[in-house]
Amino acid sequence: MTIDPRARIGHVHLTVADLERALRFYRDVLGFEVTATYGRDAVFLSAGGYHHHIGLNTWAGRGAPAPAPGTTGLYHFAVLYPDRRALATAVRRVVAAGVPLEGAADHGVSEAVYLRDPDGNGVELYRDRPEAEWPRGSDGRVEMHTRALDVEKLLAEAE
Repeated sequence: MTIDPRARIGHVHLTVADLERALRFYRDVLGFEVTATYGRDAVFLSAGGYHHHIGLNTWAGRGAPAPAPGTTGLYHFAVLYPDRRALATAVRRVVAAGVPLEGAADHGVSEAVYLRDPDGNGVELYRDRPEAEWPRGSDGRVEMHTRALDVEKLLAEAE
């Protein structure tokens, strides 16, 4: 039995310590739009008018500590951009906001930039290459890799 191939990851919901601080990152830096709020404890954000791609809440308690490094939990979630220029524009905003980049990789099938939100959650900003460009082995299987991504060259493509 396999999952229906039309299935997608619909949204991510994160516990944060400070809702306003998280909003400054997801709304003001990444550019997501607020679609709904639940009092002063939760907010939902989206791209393009969808009901929500990201939920943020303080239900575990305002000021809750971040999980210790090296423990189980969220490694990262990924925001998929439609093309290289849109990815470059997003990364330029992140850099301009002073958010440090943790890495940048060319995976053959995609180009990705990695960073952390204010609560320490891993965030990947990426774009997929067209499927026809994906590297494949002689058996036709996808052969992903991790090579350095030239961030300066990417940023040169920003709007």
